[in-house]
Amino acid sequence: MLKLLVGDPASRVEINSTKLIVAALIIHTIGPQTVLLLPGFVQGLVEYVGFTEADAGFIASAEMIGMTCATIAMMFLVGRVNWRHVFAISLLLLIFGNIASIFITDMYLFCAVRFITGIGGGFIVSLSYTVFGLTAKADRNFGLGIFFVLVYSAIVYPFLPWIFGSFGMPGLLLFFAAFALVGLPFVHMMPVSGEEHREIDKIARHIDWNRKVMALAAMFVYFVAAFAVWTYLFRMGINAGISEQEVANSLSVSQFLGMAGAFTAALLGARYGRGLMLTLGITGTALPLAFLFGATDALAYLVIVGAFQYAWNLSHPYLLAAMASFDPTGKMVVYATAMQFLGVSAGPAAAAMLVGENSYRGVLILGITLFFLSLALILPPVIARARLEN
Repeated sequence: MLKLLVGDPASRVEINSTKLIVAALIIHTIGPQTVLLLPGFVQGLVEYVGFTEADAGFIASAEMIGMTCATIAMMFLVGRVNWRHVFAISLLLLIFGNIASIFITDMYLFCAVRFITGIGGGFIVSLSYTVFGLTAKADRNFGLGIFFVLVYSAIVYPFLPWIFGSFGMPGLLLFFAAFALVGLPFVHMMPVSGEEHREIDKIARHIDWNRKVMALAAMFVYFVAAFAVWTYLFRMGINAGISEQEVANSLSVSQFLGMAGAFTAALLGARYGRGLMLTLGITGTALPLAFLFGATDALAYLVIVGAFQYAWNLSHPYLLAAMASFDPTGKMVVYATAMQFLGVSAGPAAAAMLVGENSYRGVLILGITLFFLSLALILPPVIARARLEN
């Protein structure tokens, strides 16, 4: 079966062909499905499977840990394996992992299966980024990759209440499996191997390792904060008395504002300095969350999650650009990506330990505090890097 999926191992593809880029975009969108729909996924685990709030957080964290392990492993495997084999096996893990999840009600077994499913998603995300990096228009293709995952989220979120209402949690899991199945015919269009090429900041400068460590810590802390909040954002809306459909619609609209945030970063670049843009972006990610402490209606919730998504997707590109500027060899980007995934995996678990009975106050305090801590950690390296130009 694997041979049928990957095609002739001796065949070569044109890395800049439209066919390959479309295939890479489709497969890349499949990889992080659970991450993209994490608030809805957690809602399904609690409302339709019967897991507790804390159990759902640990299940989500297990999948993120699986993705993290795969991403780190891919750093060492990228030059040693057949990429088509990795894509095919990863898609099969997603298909069978999601189908198996339908029949599991034990929390620990559910965590184990989602961990394995996460490994498949992590390999897909990591290797898709490698393929995008090989193309002649890597910046454009990275942007298209981000754009399409946000489009995917925006389309699917409004249908979640219907999926849950009609089919329960099995409906969402079968949807995940079906979308992974769609990716299999595109595997043979992907490259078999290739050298990893990264766009390195042409005026990158070495800064001392103390500040590099601060920058890496900032990346980790930022994504712990982001995914601690993101995991329970759907539940926060439900807890505020907003209908499931209104929450889903708000999260769908927020995806478009996320696109706008990423586009703003692409449009402005480093024109106004990374320090200023990171300050605005990270502050803008943290402050809207403070309004969730009080009474929140549907309109207020829409504004809050929209501002959160806009600022998040504005901050992320500047964080990556800053990392690239700290090291002309590009190694900081690799390390920062690992820190990002570690934060993604730790965030849901950290939040799960702070969830109270119908209360997300602890999660919000954690998120806001860590966002500002990440800003305090990233600014000294950014300022030190700027001084090297003078």
